[in-house]
Parts: sequence; C-alpha cells; structure tokens
Amino acid sequence: MIKILIIEDEEPAAERLVKMLLDIDTNIVVVGNTVSVKSSVKWFRENPLPDLILMDINLSDGHSFDIFKEVEISAPIIFITAYDQYAIDAFKLNSIDYILKPIKKEELRNALDKYKRMGTIQVQQVTSFLNTIKSNQDKEFQKRIVIRYGDMIKMIEITDIAYFYTEEKINFLCTHADTRMPIDQNLDELEEILNPKIFFRINRQFIINIAAIEKMLTWSKSRVKIILKPASEHETIVSTERSSHFKDWLIGK
Repeated sequence: MIKILIIEDEEPAAERLVKMLLDIDTNIVVVGNTVSVKSSVKWFRENPLPDLILMDINLSDGHSFDIFKEVEISAPIIFITAYDQYAIDAFKLNSIDYILKPIKKEELRNALDKYKRMGTIQVQQVTSFLNTIKSNQDKEFQKRIVIRYGDMIKMIEITDIAYFYTEEKINFLCTHADTRMPIDQNLDELEEILNPKIFFRINRQFIINIAAIEKMLTWSKSRVKIILKPASEHETIVSTERSSHFKDWLIGK
C-alpha cells in the first residue's frame, strides 16, 4: 500500500489526479488533499508523514517551498509544475521527479515507477531544489539602464524599452517612442539583467519586449516572424532553436 498526500489547489485537477492514481495502481491510498500552504502545514502537524507527496508548486496562498519553512518533510516528493527550463534542470540535478501540467497518465505512471525504484529521497535534496527555485523567484531584475554618449549621461527605464538589437557589431536599444540609442552592454549581458517574463531573445540579433509585438506570422521551418512596434528595418524572425521556448514565453510558462 502506498499512502499519498496530494497538495493541489485546483479541485478539478486534484480529482483527475486521484482518478489517474487509482487507475494506475489499486494499492494507492490518497490520505489527503490540501489546497494551500496553511492547510498543508496544518496537515503535516496533525498527521504522520505519507509514503509519497504529489505537490503543486503554485498554491492559492503562496509557493509550496513556504511549507518547508514551517515543517520538516522527509517523504519523497513528485512535483507538479509549469515552471521554466531552469526549474526542470534543478529537478533533474536533485533526482526529484516532476510532472508538467497538464498531467498525462503515462507520465504519472513513469514518475510513480521512478519513486518505487528510488525509495526515500533525502530532505536535503528537496531543500536544495526549493532554494534554487526561491533564489530565482526573489531575483531582482534591473529597472533602468544608463546610456553614455560624449559627456552626456541618460537614464532609461527598462519598461520604456521596446527592444534591443545589434547592427554592424554595435548594440542599440529602441524605446516604445522610437528613440534609438547605442548601449555598452551586449545581448548576452542584457539577458542576465532583464526580466525573462517580459523580454525574450528571439535570435542572435534581437531581444524584444512582449509589449512591442504588433503582429506575428507563421514562417518556414516552424518559425515565427514578428512585426515590431516601433518597426525595425531588420527582419525579426524567431530562430529555429528558440521557437519552442518562444511559444512557452508567449503564454507565460
């Protein structure tokens, strides 16, 4: 018998998860379904640890790593997530399994099989992963950029910038008001300081603000051509290797 606690704040998703679990293994017993950080902490304080936890990361009152601030959990965890690639890499490095939403039965079956093979996951591994997630959540992105030309220094709000681009080995920014200025940082450096929820590097030449997208067109080789506002003299096509990540970025994954 495998005793499983589900931490999931969406009732239809939790009900579907229970049904899939019981379809996969009749020896599974769902001992509880908590919907928030608060209710999860209460459950752990009042009940013995389950054999396994299926834990969503985004909950109604915060993120699941907040639970670890209140109680110690040594049971193995399968995370349910829609997080970006950095989170998926962290899962793999810490040998913790994960399921991407929407959950597919075969992926859930594979995760359960992995749990049975691995046995108990040490709490240190879980804590290490959660600290990785939290550090990215708490990261402060740059709010302004300083432009120097001649003896003049000008400060530009990041939110006022429509896109960054490279032309003849010189880097520029273009504001929503269609003001273009050379900058010191290259695109690699800019990727480190810009909020990835707002800015995306579509190819080697352009980083764009999602608010600067006026129109998108399907292009060859499953690519996307972007019409920017303000308009660019250069073709702005999402490179093949970035296309799938671009589509995830558009919907906020």
